[in-house]
Formats: sequence, C-alpha cells, structure tokens
Amino acid sequence: MPTNTLTDPPASAQLTELARRVIALLPENGRILVGIAGSPGAGKTTLAAQVAAKVNELLGTEAFAVHLPMDGFHLANATLDHLGRHDRKGAIDTFDGWGFVALLRRLLAEQDHTVYAPSFDRNVDEGIAAEIAVLPSARVVMVEGNYLLADTDPWAEVNTLLVESWFCETSEPERLRRLVDRHERHGRSPEAALAWAESVDGTNALLIEATRSRATRIIFGQ
Repeated sequence: MPTNTLTDPPASAQLTELARRVIALLPENGRILVGIAGSPGAGKTTLAAQVAAKVNELLGTEAFAVHLPMDGFHLANATLDHLGRHDRKGAIDTFDGWGFVALLRRLLAEQDHTVYAPSFDRNVDEGIAAEIAVLPSARVVMVEGNYLLADTDPWAEVNTLLVESWFCETSEPERLRRLVDRHERHGRSPEAALAWAESVDGTNALLIEATRSRATRIIFGQ
C-alpha cells in the first residue's frame, strides 16, 4: 500500500521535498531507479523531468539525475500497422515491454560507461533511438510511464528494479483537458482528439488506475 501522499501540485516546495527524498534514497555507491507511473495526461512526464532537474540543482551538477520516459519503447507505427494495433496506440501491448525491462537492468548493471536509451517524438509520433545518454556520472534515473506498476509479464519486473515508485494522480477533468489539447496540437481535430482521449486513453487509464495501490506513494496534482 502507498506509504505517503502529497496533495499539492509540483510547486517549488514540493519539488524540493521530492528531490530531497530521492537523494536520501541513494546508497553510498551505485545508481538507483525511481519510478513515476500514472494515467495518460496525469503529469508524470513533467514531474519526472522537474524532479531530476531539482536533484541536479540541489547537488550543483547537471549529470547526476536523468529523466527516462517509457514512451521511447512504443512499437513503430509500421509494426503497429502490421499487428493491427495502430488504432489503439498507447495500450500496454503496443510497447516493447521486454526491451524496456532489459534497459532498466542494463542501467543498474552497466555503470562504468554511457548507456543510450530511446526517446519519443510526438511531432513524428515515433521513438527516436539512442537520444538519451545516461552517463556514468548519473546515479539517479527518474523512470516514468503508464505501466510501471502493471502485474503482467514483463511489466511486473519493473517494480522490482525501482528503489521507490510514485503514482501521479490528477483530476479526471484536468487529465481529459490536457489530453484533448495534446492530441489537437499534434494534428487531430477537436472531435477526434476528444474521441481518442475518451476511448483509447480512457481504456488505458482503467488498467493504469488499478495499479495505483502498488506505488510507494501517491502524488496528487491539480
């Protein structure tokens, strides 16, 4: 069960508290992975990037903490077309889960050289290989994604690799507003954006919300 909650949006004081929590989790040596899960539009990407930046600010370095999104492991659009899954992109079976787990294991095992990870470019709606460089100096990796707490293989392995997991939760109206805005900005009509947010994203959110109780702590946004 979650052990703690935060009830404010990620303002400066909250970010400082979260960053200090991450620093306190560090062992004397080695690297840690901290996970942030949540439904589409909950704000987990922003939160992960801001916490990583705040950790670096507190420690006076730019390379100590890095943000790693799960979205880089979206299957390619051509692959989704071949599998007949493109019309529900974002569902749990439209990601390379085994590849994602393998990368997390590499990040814990390979700390003497740079490990490259994929990012995701919403402008082209595709993953970008090896865009994220996790340097040997990076001792904190803020991992974020929808399915970090799912209990089916291979996703069930993810939580065993995290030193702590957070669930980012935002009100349903605000999540929906963000999703519609996101889909419109990337080319969908207002009607199509709302339909995708309510159907595809909504279906995924039901699965994701069911994983909430596996998080170490819940972070409530607006």
